[in-house]
Amino acid sequence: MANTSDIRNGLCIKYNNDIYKVVEFLHVKPGKGPAFVRTKLKSVTSGKVIDNTFSAGHKIEEVRVETRKYQYLYAEGEMFHFMNTEDYNQLALQRTVIDAYQLLKEGEIVTIVINTEDGLPLSVEMPASVVLEVSHAEPGVKGNTATNATKPATLETGAKINVPLFINEGDKIKVDTSKGSYIERYKE
Repeated sequence: MANTSDIRNGLCIKYNNDIYKVVEFLHVKPGKGPAFVRTKLKSVTSGKVIDNTFSAGHKIEEVRVETRKYQYLYAEGEMFHFMNTEDYNQLALQRTVIDAYQLLKEGEIVTIVINTEDGLPLSVEMPASVVLEVSHAEPGVKGNTATNATKPATLETGAKINVPLFINEGDKIKVDTSKGSYIERYKE
């Protein structure tokens, strides 16, 4: 058993007969009254996100997990197929388990969190950013870098994001996987 001082991002806990992953947390010490921890929890089984507040010292049941590197192979309907990079075992997961599945490119290395008690995969952690090629965008205008104006673009994986006006088809860009937003043009 852990308590509220052990809460951190990525921690998996048992709560309300389900397993949740801590997405965000904030320790709050008001001037009047006891301290508490405000959390945002994501269910690893359904993907549902809930807000919850734990009082200071509250006991929480931690789920023991281990992480393994997997390579994304291909998608087949709602199932995504991965291969362990160490022993080459393959694993198929539902699309709902993956946070930013639309940014997943074949060959990408991801981290899969696995419950050590039953060996079941809990979640898929994407790298912080991925480099993708722009497959469709309106033609860019040279010199349009001063304003914050954006235009829609389609990436090689089919994801649609907003990019600056100077980005053209064929450009490689770096995309933030947590927000699904443009970071910068990628230079090789």
